[in-house]
Amino acid sequence: MSDLDRLISASLREGDKDAPELNSEPGYFRQALSLFTGRLAWVHWVTMIAQLIMFVAGVWMAAQFFNATDLLEALKWGLPSVVLLVFSAIFKTSLQPQMETNRLLMEIKRLELRIERLRSAQGDAAV
Repeated sequence: MSDLDRLISASLREGDKDAPELNSEPGYFRQALSLFTGRLAWVHWVTMIAQLIMFVAGVWMAAQFFNATDLLEALKWGLPSVVLLVFSAIFKTSLQPQMETNRLLMEIKRLELRIERLRSAQGDAAV
């Protein structure tokens, strides 16, 4: 029996059979903010800081692009601006797979809890 199985069994024995936090799925923003806690939080923080720097630099370069009077100067500011803004969007969307992984892990925990509840109910009925 693994530690997770022991925790589930202990939770059931303590009378917390409803486990409301496992019966409802957290909202999008709660899931997004949960990325910044835990073991891999530092990776997500670095990704978001890099994304923010690229976004700010891209917007600044876009402003320089719109203020440019010469075609060569406009290209000098416009192309890096587009590249930085696209990279910024890519970095932001790179966090979505981790959110999906967290949702999948939560669903697996829900299934484990349901299985443990069935085992507990069958064990009580047999006694």
